[in-house]
Amino acid sequence: MIVVCGEALVDLTPDPSTPRGELGPLHPRLGGGPYNVAIALGRLGVPATFLSRLSTDRFGDKLLDRLSAAGVDTGAVQRGAEPTTLAAVVLDAEGSARYSFYAAATASRFVTDPGPLPEETAAVSFGTLSMVLEPGATVYESILLRQARRGTFVALDPNIRSELIEDTEAYRKRFLSWLPGIDLLKLSVEDAAWLAGEQSAAAEAADLVDVLRQWQRRGPAAVVLTRGADGLMVLTDEGRTIEVPGIAASVADTIGAGDTVQAALLTWLYRHDALSAAAMRALDRQQWQRALGFAASAAAVTVSRSGAEPPYSTEIDRPDPLG
Repeated sequence: MIVVCGEALVDLTPDPSTPRGELGPLHPRLGGGPYNVAIALGRLGVPATFLSRLSTDRFGDKLLDRLSAAGVDTGAVQRGAEPTTLAAVVLDAEGSARYSFYAAATASRFVTDPGPLPEETAAVSFGTLSMVLEPGATVYESILLRQARRGTFVALDPNIRSELIEDTEAYRKRFLSWLPGIDLLKLSVEDAAWLAGEQSAAAEAADLVDVLRQWQRRGPAAVVLTRGADGLMVLTDEGRTIEVPGIAASVADTIGAGDTVQAALLTWLYRHDALSAAAMRALDRQQWQRALGFAASAAAVTVSRSGAEPPYSTEIDRPDPLG
């Protein structure tokens, strides 16, 4: 079982007919980084549990229903009267999303620590707003560090939303403090550049390899970098750099693409009995290429659809000669 920890929210996405620069109808779509990871895991057939706090409002009810429909266990979901977090979305000409968050005193921030996770927990995944917004961020941090000490496989996708990070340097230091407990670190080029303090918004993957290696030496067995249409790259702690190209897709928007990559990587590792640092270190180049290719294929389906709509296993599974 994979336990996904973090927020759920509602994305308010613009109607496709709205002229650029104009106000138009907004459509509520269920999302949030960790929530999207849980949904994707469920749709890909991986036993998954979502650990979060959802509002008892109508949005919260719908968020819970969608988890169940995807096959995600909701036994660890807490409920509260606080409202659901909202994210107003603006899409650029390429479908890339920019967000404005309404997160003050919302339900996801007030999650409480459930104590040690069940023994059958094979992995735990964290990321996005849940690692920033207090008091929940400290709760999730405690779970991360406790499960790492217990030897649970830990995955992190920081998925930076810089407008919500009040103290940049404090967050960067906190991120570094998590690395000894992380087995799989997945992040975008933009996330890596921001965390590294790069001044240029146009940083390339090649510019970031040195800092990624520095982070890796602090703990992660593998660091996966997403590069949009250019594909995916993994840095292993044996010093290998392995890349796969992106999958061509007609892009509706990019909402949930990175979350789908996170879930697809965990799915591939789960299916191949590789949810441990030692097992990841033993993967050869061909296996990593297949893992990254599977993740790229899953993300290509997601970007072809409006909102965070990860694929089902029947949409991307192909015969795998690796078994």
